[in-house]
Amino acid sequence: MDVVGWLLDSDPAIRWQVMRDLTDAPEAQVAAERARVAREGWGGRLLSLQLPHGQWPSAVPAFPSGDEEKWWLALGPARQGTLFPGWTSTTWSLVLLRAFGAGPDSATVRRAVGLVRGNVRWEHDGEPFFSGEVEPCINGRTVALGAWFGVDVAPVVERLLGEQMADGGWNCEQENGSTRGSFHTTIEVLEGLLEHERAVGGDPDAAAARLRGQEYLLERRLFRRLSTGRAVDRDRKTGGPAAWTEFSYPPFWHYDVLRALDHLRAAGVTPDDRVAEAIDAVRSKRGADGRWPLENPHPGALHFPLDEGAGKPSRWNTLRALRVLRWYEQALE
Repeated sequence: MDVVGWLLDSDPAIRWQVMRDLTDAPEAQVAAERARVAREGWGGRLLSLQLPHGQWPSAVPAFPSGDEEKWWLALGPARQGTLFPGWTSTTWSLVLLRAFGAGPDSATVRRAVGLVRGNVRWEHDGEPFFSGEVEPCINGRTVALGAWFGVDVAPVVERLLGEQMADGGWNCEQENGSTRGSFHTTIEVLEGLLEHERAVGGDPDAAAARLRGQEYLLERRLFRRLSTGRAVDRDRKTGGPAAWTEFSYPPFWHYDVLRALDHLRAAGVTPDDRVAEAIDAVRSKRGADGRWPLENPHPGALHFPLDEGAGKPSRWNTLRALRVLRWYEQALE
């Protein structure tokens, strides 16, 4: 079986994207396949797990102290399990539904989103889910989700525009004194601004902020320090080694160069020599069978597996890598 055939021999969440991005199938066929996501496979299964009050079921997060655990347990059902734990809380369940392609054209999805909109509150201070909270990384993700699912998130967009840093990026640690953008936060905000632009049309200020954010990534060749040109080897967020040339799925809040390239492709950016090194990194990961492996899976439980496991061929990584290479190579023609 060739690689495209292998990708098509999978869940509707992958199949419709292969049809759209790799085989150029007619729009009607793509739409029909995507419509299956909310009824079948991973999408249907994930929607069936939602609890009656809107949250998704999840275990008690692993907190470093007993006091934090007591705080979480006292939040009540509207706030318990909104962001924590990763990766089965309501936030990450919605992130997966968006990645699968389950949209508001499905009555089942509209009902699920309506439950979240009406009932779910953030752990931070009880804010309504689609109002966002205080961290740009969370708010960028909230904008992406709201725009995708047809919820008005314009006030959250306005907040993000006011939080863009001098270097063009965003950083959740800004309130703690950080003066530099973060790769992790910036990609979250960029994805949100692009989704919002697609949903409601162009806004000059938001478009300008998004373009500045893209330049933040491109000026750094997607994984290098601007000051020295050296590859970033330390992740300030996790305190561990940076793994930005390893391709995880789902990435959740984590940054890597495949995620960045896929965003630039989706945004219609014309690739230039600033992405060439990242493209080489993508090419280098292709196996003899034409497939890409799952790398660096982020610790934490999923509702159910989406791939065969670390080191094994990954349909998600293969799909994203192939469409990124197609985007790049077509621009060179």
